[in-house]
Amino acid sequence: MGCSDRNTTPPITVSIPYSYSPSSSSCCPSQLSPPSDPPSPPPVILSPCAACKILRRRCVEKCVLAPYFPPTEPLKFTIAHRVFGASNIIKFLQELPESQRADAVSSMVYEANARIRDPVYGSAGTICHLQKQVSELQAELAKAKAEVMSMQCQQSDLVALICMKMSESQEPISYQLPYENANFFSEELEPLWT
Repeated sequence: MGCSDRNTTPPITVSIPYSYSPSSSSCCPSQLSPPSDPPSPPPVILSPCAACKILRRRCVEKCVLAPYFPPTEPLKFTIAHRVFGASNIIKFLQELPESQRADAVSSMVYEANARIRDPVYGSAGTICHLQKQVSELQAELAKAKAEVMSMQCQQSDLVALICMKMSESQEPISYQLPYENANFFSEELEPLWT
């Protein structure tokens, strides 16, 4: 039997509702009797948030970063941390009301990602590139609309010309049948059966 060079599996995040009662002498949750209509306790997460895991520190209960950098998305914090730094992210989030923090984290991660892709211009480079594309497409659209208008004018001129030529060259239309004046039962004709 040889030694395998496999990496160890990462820790699994498990949510376990835990209730502690000082009067209870039992230590196992399976031996506790279920109370009637208990308020749902917050789940205890055995794994720290992605930020605390990357910073190798203990994730406290009121961690500012935990709601925005869950343990399942470590790359999100890594990108933001590389550009802004953990202390700046924490300071920035503490200055904002909680209702704006999720959008701020999303913006920081986007800006950091853009800054990593384009260190000189960052997201401003992306914005300029997109604005250039929009202006090129608007010019192309204006050109296409002008071509459509030109073709419509040519078509209306052509239809008017055709109608004018037809009205000039047409004789009055008579709807006479070619055999209308013909008398098939003329007396000049001899009967065939006599």
